[in-house]
Amino acid sequence: MKAIEIRKVNNLEDLEQFVQFHYDLYRGCPQAVPFLYSDEMNTLRRDRNACFEFCEVDYFMAFREGKMVGRVAAIINHRANERWQRKEVRFGWLDFIEDIEVCRTLINQVITWGEERGMTEIAGPLGFTDMDREGLLVEGFEQDATMYINYNYPYYVQYIEQLGGFQKDNDYMEYRVKVPEKVPDKFHKIAEMIRSRYNLHVKKYSRQELLSKGKGKEIFDVINATYKDLYGYSQLSEKQISQLVDQYIKVADLNLITAIEDWNTPEHKLVGFGITFPSFNNALRKTRDGRLLPFGWWHIFKVLQWHKTDVVDLLLIGVLPEYRAKGANSLIFDDLIQWFQRYGFKWAEAMPQMESNEHMRGQWQYLEATQHRRHRCYRKLL
Repeated sequence: MKAIEIRKVNNLEDLEQFVQFHYDLYRGCPQAVPFLYSDEMNTLRRDRNACFEFCEVDYFMAFREGKMVGRVAAIINHRANERWQRKEVRFGWLDFIEDIEVCRTLINQVITWGEERGMTEIAGPLGFTDMDREGLLVEGFEQDATMYINYNYPYYVQYIEQLGGFQKDNDYMEYRVKVPEKVPDKFHKIAEMIRSRYNLHVKKYSRQELLSKGKGKEIFDVINATYKDLYGYSQLSEKQISQLVDQYIKVADLNLITAIEDWNTPEHKLVGFGITFPSFNNALRKTRDGRLLPFGWWHIFKVLQWHKTDVVDLLLIGVLPEYRAKGANSLIFDDLIQWFQRYGFKWAEAMPQMESNEHMRGQWQYLEATQHRRHRCYRKLL
């Protein structure tokens, strides 16, 4: 067997090759969904991603006989390490052909890179932050992925577990939810009670309120407060929040963003929100490797403008801890389900939720929901 050569990404041309490998590896896989190419490049470029303010990163490509056979990102999130008191190197953007030696070489490269920087453990797959895709798919290989989660071939799991030393560190569970013909009585009755008892109310913000009057920033401030104790989370910076508002809010259908305000406060404090998007799965499959040009933009535009899909993605949901017990989640779903019905969505894809988050997962008991995918993060002491 020919030796495997590791090359570090050193320039934009290398980075384009690093990104392209994933599309080539999964071309023809019916369950995989191409990621939006521009998003991938913007996430990985040092001059375009605010995460590089606190992350140390290198990208590596594996070659055999001149042909690319794998890739991986080595990441140290210094902010997260400080928050969780760890010396952790993360591996992410891991892809490789069906060959355990390629997998081993890539992981060993990340370990060596991390040890050179004083790290004592390795974990992943993880991105720069929780806003990136996380986890290795371990259940649900026959299910369609989405543009927001990782899809990987089953042999990834076999190889990682065969390397030795890697243990389950955290599982994320994902649900497919049938949009009901009417809002479940449980949600509707609780929503009515919450409005009268706690003076909490649904608010639909205008784009001006979200972009220039600070409400978009407030949404991500709620994320910081809501997610602060979740696995591996690092607080979003002001620059990151600005980028996320620009990425999501500028193009969102505002009917599919629901905010909850506390009208007991003079400023009508934002206490919870739900951000949902129509599914881009089929539109992305019609593009050339996730590229908007020459005609990919049209397929994406049709989904954004006319909701040409029967699936909606539940992208981000957050409620301040002190308002969860008051049932603010029910207000969010009571409103969103009505909009899903108006737009003709038949199914909702719930984004990954931690296995240990029983409160969040428990809300699906009132709907026709199936847990159909599971992603796993692994950890190994060095």
